Amino acid sequence: MPELPEVETTCRGLAPLLEGRRIVAVRVHERRLRWMLPRGFEAALAGREVRSVKRRAKYLLIGTDGGTLMVHLGMSGSLRAADPSIPRRPHDHVEIDLDSGRCLRFNDPRRFGSMHVLDGDPEQHALLRALGPEPLSSAFDAKYLHARSRGRRVAIKQFIMNAGIVVGVGNIYASEALFHAGVAPGRAAGRLTRADTARVVAAIRRVLAAAIKVGGTTLRDYVNADGNPGYFQQKLYVYERAGEPCRKCTTPIRQRVQGQRSTYWCPGCQR
Repeated sequence: MPELPEVETTCRGLAPLLEGRRIVAVRVHERRLRWMLPRGFEAALAGREVRSVKRRAKYLLIGTDGGTLMVHLGMSGSLRAADPSIPRRPHDHVEIDLDSGRCLRFNDPRRFGSMHVLDGDPEQHALLRALGPEPLSSAFDAKYLHARSRGRRVAIKQFIMNAGIVVGVGNIYASEALFHAGVAPGRAAGRLTRADTARVVAAIRRVLAAAIKVGGTTLRDYVNADGNPGYFQQKLYVYERAGEPCRKCTTPIRQRVQGQRSTYWCPGCQR
């Protein structure tokens, strides 16, 4: 599933290609995404000038002079700029032609992604208004995480994956961050000390920043705005390395199911 680094990489790749450009035409080849695309979707975008390309959590916000296109990549989606002369690939469900001659294509094999055209402030949309702070912002710090975790029995891994606490820390990056923080994923969030939460926050920031720098992680489907994979999988310490020796202490990496997701950790490095 594309997580925050993958969405941020897509955002940064698309911004110089879209900002200042006008949408010439929109073609929908499959309306049955996570939410059905309405019949007025094409008309709501055609002729609009793109003013900004931003990210909030795992959502892309493409601001125009007549509203905002909010895109979620779902579990297998990608949004890439392409030469319109190149034939559509399977699962290219939406095409957006620009006055630059480029074509923006939304590809989503599993159709769990979504696209909405919004009026007004997108932050007030039902999908965004209850979200927690961005993990790379000043609002997410050790004091905040420690305060929010008090009295919570939920495991710290599930706690930091809760978008109401902090956005964009998905399964891969939660496992990696907790390894670097030296915190076992099954520890109750409320049992972490102030020093523990400081290490967790620092590790989340460091892991996400490193992943963004190399274009995110490609394990199966993800490609960036140019159609290229991410390379952070080459830097993974625990994720999908069950049975392999820890890169720090050589203890075999363990795996368990936690919150219906695979969790990986080193029993030698994480307490």
